[in-house]
Amino acid sequence: MARTANVFARVEPELKEQAESVLDQLGIPMSNAVGMFLRQIVLQKGIPFEMKLPRTAPLTYGSLTKEQFDKEIEKGMSDVKAGRVYSADAIEAEMKRDFGI
Repeated sequence: MARTANVFARVEPELKEQAESVLDQLGIPMSNAVGMFLRQIVLQKGIPFEMKLPRTAPLTYGSLTKEQFDKEIEKGMSDVKAGRVYSADAIEAEMKRDFGI
């Protein structure tokens, strides 16, 4: 058996229980999941997922400069051209879920 080292982490009990529930369904012990996370940190040379602050509200026209607005419009046009479109119902559901509106 390979040598191992201990890692101690303090987490909220609810978070631990929720994570264990998901991992149990996947058949992965918590210690293996932590090891997988650490391996990915080494392979990626950083945190293996994007980290950013969530937006508290959708962008509004008044909050953007002309350049920012133009950039957002260009992104939208690129999405339309590439076929990345969503129904109004899907957008409304996402807005309710993410922003409560």
